[in-house]
Amino acid sequence: MLTALRDLSLPAVVAGFVAVLVGFTSSVVIVFQAAAALGATAAQTASWIWALGLGMAATSIGLSLRYRQPVLTAWSTPGAALLVTAGAGVDMAHGIGAFMACGAMIVAAGASGWFERVMNRIPQALAAALLAGVLARFAIDAFLQLGREFALVAPMLLAYLAGRRGWPRYAVPGVLALGIAIAAAQGRLAFGGIDWGWARPVFTPPAFGVAAFVGVALPLFIVTMASQNLPGVAAQRAAGYATPVSPVVTATGATTLLLAPFGGYAFNLAAITAAICMGPEAHPDPARRYTAAVMAGLFYLAAGLAGGAVVGLIAAFPQALVLAVAGFALLGTIGSALALAMKDERTREPALVTFLVTASGLALWGVGAAFWGVVAGALALAVQHWRAH
Repeated sequence: MLTALRDLSLPAVVAGFVAVLVGFTSSVVIVFQAAAALGATAAQTASWIWALGLGMAATSIGLSLRYRQPVLTAWSTPGAALLVTAGAGVDMAHGIGAFMACGAMIVAAGASGWFERVMNRIPQALAAALLAGVLARFAIDAFLQLGREFALVAPMLLAYLAGRRGWPRYAVPGVLALGIAIAAAQGRLAFGGIDWGWARPVFTPPAFGVAAFVGVALPLFIVTMASQNLPGVAAQRAAGYATPVSPVVTATGATTLLLAPFGGYAFNLAAITAAICMGPEAHPDPARRYTAAVMAGLFYLAAGLAGGAVVGLIAAFPQALVLAVAGFALLGTIGSALALAMKDERTREPALVTFLVTASGLALWGVGAAFWGVVAGALALAVQHWRAH
């Protein structure tokens, strides 16, 4: 712990905060909708935030300190979107049972090593292109805000460009501070309706059934592994980290099993928010960037314990500010990933296919673009290198 304190820096703290800010603002509403689809009460919904915050905190802090690498976890956003529809007609008890079954399958995928073997077969160029494709829409959204919120976003962009030239370690903290100052001057920081109460866990006994397993648990497992863990591992490898895949995935599955009765429906490796903690903006020394993920874990802990207060605080920021900070913070990572993806001429076109399919947002049969990007890139690579005999 003393080593972590020595390695900590202000940019790492800001990177952790931005990662949590982006993670919550981009998908917490979907989590609320998923809870509502299963008939959650207000107390149970607050318990979901409690469980998800504590689960992400424990895994992010524990795994990052264990491996001294930035290992950031997240709730399964596509999983929550799936629950909005798949959860209709399923009561909370059977939903909890399905979450536990999903957790058990994630543990099996990690402990058996089969998921890591699959990841080891994906070429580095395709993994880098996958990461760039996942992150691209956040950068595009940031620049789109110039047309909608010019007075707020244009100064933030100029601050980022000046910061990258003059004080690169503090470019993103500067952008965030300036954005908050402008939003405050415009009277757009809405802190009035915040509920300052603590969240309390609500235990729901699980019930198990074939229908819930087939209709909820199995699809939740598939989208979590394909749309979340796959790009999560790709993000780590594109950033140059060789974090052991199997024990990390096993830990997220075990956390899901433990916290499912309180609303922790599915935990997995983060990709988009993790990239914020893995880039040079978090720290110029890659060996010290793990502290950004640890700080994100502490912010997740606060979010879980404070529940509605933290959600209210995050909601107080204008959406354009959040999108701009996220997009500008990810520019360096996107550039590095694209450079790595396009470096080798032999894999350039398959990597380009992977990038474009992933960036397109394509979804087929409930599975997101990250999976189909890898499939399309692998197909392009196989065709390119196929030789008739």
